[in-house]
Amino acid sequence: MSVYSISRGEGSVPVYRQIALWLKKEISDNYQAGDALPSEIALAKKLGVNRHTLRRGVDELVSEGSVERRHGVGVLVLDKVHSYSINSQSRFTEAFEALGFETRSALLAKKVIIANDVLSEKLEIEGGAHVIHLETLRIVEQQPFCLISHFLPLNAFPGVLDTFEGGSLHRFLKSNFGTGLARKESVVSAALPTSEEAAQLLMPKGGPILKSKSVNADVIGGRPIEYAITRFRGGATELSLNFDLKN
Repeated sequence: MSVYSISRGEGSVPVYRQIALWLKKEISDNYQAGDALPSEIALAKKLGVNRHTLRRGVDELVSEGSVERRHGVGVLVLDKVHSYSINSQSRFTEAFEALGFETRSALLAKKVIIANDVLSEKLEIEGGAHVIHLETLRIVEQQPFCLISHFLPLNAFPGVLDTFEGGSLHRFLKSNFGTGLARKESVVSAALPTSEEAAQLLMPKGGPILKSKSVNADVIGGRPIEYAITRFRGGATELSLNFDLKN
C-alpha cells in the first residue's frame, strides 16, 4: 500500500472521508475483486488514526458497495457492479459505449454443430440441421463481464465462420447480411459456473452467475435468428428489465 499522510488542519476534509478516498484509490490501483484488505488494526496503525475513525472510513466504502465485511475473513473487495438493460432492443456494445465505458468482445471459439432438440425448437429449424456455434467473451473496462454462446442457423449466414473475428455480432450481421435483430424472449436464472466458465470470467468457481437464455428474431418477419446463452458475473451485474407499455 502507498504512503498517505492524513491532513488535520483547519478546513481539511474530515479524517474518515480522507481514509475512504485513499482506500478507494488503493483498491482501484492494487486490488482485485475477492482480495482482502489489511486488518483494521494494521490500517489504523499505518495511517496514525484510532480504530473508530478507521472503521468509519471503511463504513463509507461498505455503504457504497465497494467492499463488504465478512465474519472470520475481514474486509473483502467487491466487483464493480454494472447495470445492463434487457429489452427488445438491448445491444451490449452500444449500451456500454454510450455510458463511456471501454468495451471489447473476444472470439473464443467458432464451429458448426448439429442442432439438438433445444436448438431446433428455439430457432424453429429441423432436427439435425447445421448450426453455427460461436463463443464470445465481453469485456468492460478490461474486466470480463459476460460469456456468450451464440447459435445461428448455418443456411441463413453462409461465410460467418470465415469472416467473423470478434466484436459486436449483431453489428456484424447487420453490416454483412442486412439482418437486424430484436430480442423476442429471455429467461434469467441464477447458477454456479463450470470450472471453465469461472476461469474465463476470472471469478471463484463457487461464486454466482446470472444465466440468460434468449431468442433474437429478425426485425423483418420475426423469424428466430439467434439463440444465445449468456453467463454474467453475478457479483458484477445488475439486470434491468424494461417493458414496452405501448401494446
